[in-house]
Amino acid sequence: MKKLLLSLVAVAGIAFGTQAQTEKGKFIVGGAVGLNSTKVDGADKADFRFNVVPSVGYFVSDNFAVGTGVGYNYNKQVSEGSLTESFEVAPFGRYYVGLSDQFKFFGQLSVPMQFGNYKDVDETTGDVGNKLGTSTQIGVKLSPGFAFFPTKKIGIEVSVDGLGYNNVSLKDEATGNKVKANSFGLDASTITPKLGVMFHF
Repeated sequence: MKKLLLSLVAVAGIAFGTQAQTEKGKFIVGGAVGLNSTKVDGADKADFRFNVVPSVGYFVSDNFAVGTGVGYNYNKQVSEGSLTESFEVAPFGRYYVGLSDQFKFFGQLSVPMQFGNYKDVDETTGDVGNKLGTSTQIGVKLSPGFAFFPTKKIGIEVSVDGLGYNNVSLKDEATGNKVKANSFGLDASTITPKLGVMFHF
């Protein structure tokens, strides 16, 4: 009887531990890092892109977290003669639905915003020239995904971009003229999903 009681307590503790990851008062920490270098045939220099956007969230209620990501984007396209640098803020809300003790489905709504500038780049030497203007991007993205919790503090996630809207505005430094573009679409590819790790505290 004593062994049965201890076994039940242990099972209850494991179940509570896995469910406690997304309960009210917990924190979630993660982010995104990207690095890419591409050499175009005939170009003397390679294109280079780098971005880092760490994020933190807080569970305001069981299974519902709000938070934000804050980061930096660098995109030097020598083949196109341009360099874009931007500061990014990406507030989000995320809701989890438990499928089992260790698996949960989630949906995340985020509002990524980028504010930066773009410069001229010499297509032969890769040298950065004068500032050409400023850029602003504001979007809305709805991303579904699944999370697997091997421990109570780690969530391994697979997600897709899903449904999104983006507004881009470029302002010419010399003339003050603005060019705007809007895009809306569904990008829920199951062939190239995103894999990530989130830490729960």
